[in-house]
Amino acid sequence: MKISKDARRTARQLLKATLKDGRVDGDVVRKVVASLKKNESRGFLGVLSAYARLVRIEIQRSHATIESAVALDEATRGPVEADLQKKHGGGLTVEYKVTPELLGGLRIQVGNDVWDGSVKGRLERLRDRIG
Repeated sequence: MKISKDARRTARQLLKATLKDGRVDGDVVRKVVASLKKNESRGFLGVLSAYARLVRIEIQRSHATIESAVALDEATRGPVEADLQKKHGGGLTVEYKVTPELLGGLRIQVGNDVWDGSVKGRLERLRDRIG
């Protein structure tokens, strides 16, 4: 479905109203969605679709996924989390995953940003350079 410029503009305005202290407020999101469904004004599906996309992107920006080959101990988790909080602001939620295929190192994803310091990633980059 193609979304009109007006629907995108309205969705951006709704997102601004949804943010509280720079984070998505779930209660406001529910109220906005209920209001859009109730009114069903012309083009509300486009607004709803664009709004849902923007909310999803905003939530992903405040969530970090840290992958490692083995489970990380608290001594390692602390500095990694502190660095991420410093770079991305407070309120960042962190999820840890054990991915043995990485062989070693870490792969960190925050929103669309990915930092791959894993052995697997380094080997793949080396393979790409060689040929």
